[in-house]
Amino acid sequence: MRTETPQAKVALITGGAARIGACLVRHLHKTGYNIALHYRHSKTSADALAVELNEIRADSVYCIKADLLNNEAIDTMVKDTLTRWSKIDVLVNNASSFFPTPLPSINEEQWRDLMGTNAYAPALLSKACTSSLKTSKGCIVNISDIVANTGRKNFLIYSMAKSALNNLTRSLARELAPEIRVNALAPGVILPPNFSDTDDESETDEREALSISCLDYAGKAEDIAYAAEFLINNTYTTGQVLNVDGGRRLKF
Repeated sequence: MRTETPQAKVALITGGAARIGACLVRHLHKTGYNIALHYRHSKTSADALAVELNEIRADSVYCIKADLLNNEAIDTMVKDTLTRWSKIDVLVNNASSFFPTPLPSINEEQWRDLMGTNAYAPALLSKACTSSLKTSKGCIVNISDIVANTGRKNFLIYSMAKSALNNLTRSLARELAPEIRVNALAPGVILPPNFSDTDDESETDEREALSISCLDYAGKAEDIAYAAEFLINNTYTTGQVLNVDGGRRLKF
């Protein structure tokens, strides 16, 4: 008697081409997920990661280019994922703009970019995925930041945006229950920033952050991936913002 192989679960991961996003892609792929890997500019990195993982399991990773500040692009990305795999079990809102915005220099373009990628786009993506996530009894994991609780000098808009993402997490957990669970992760010092104009200041900030953490060393991207897997698999957890910050919140 022939038995059909169960279809793999599907995770849509934004900003999945590099850094924490790439680690999330690799980790969930290793646990058996098919991955819709979103990127904006990092085509080379996204394609290389897809080739690497598709060699392990054929046709298991699909790259999607989209500007998350474009509403139509968000809808198209979700529709393309559903066309390819007919479902979405997990949405990981990881993509994030991150750059300093000292108060004297803030402007509308910075506001649109930082609030858009870190708060508005996750809301629209959650909306676009709701029907499929309800059918699959799936979940949403938002990647926030410990600065949503503490604030950060010269990163006014980014900190506000991550605070908004935390509120979105809790609000959606109430609105989408009981079919869809919604949680967030708030990393502490995990990876250094990928901009160079304030490297000296960033290194100083990192040292200061570690000095007020219970653990005096930086975390790894894998720490975020393991935490994401926990939130995905724990079916009785929703509306939580899990700090993965080396105990920084305890000493702040």
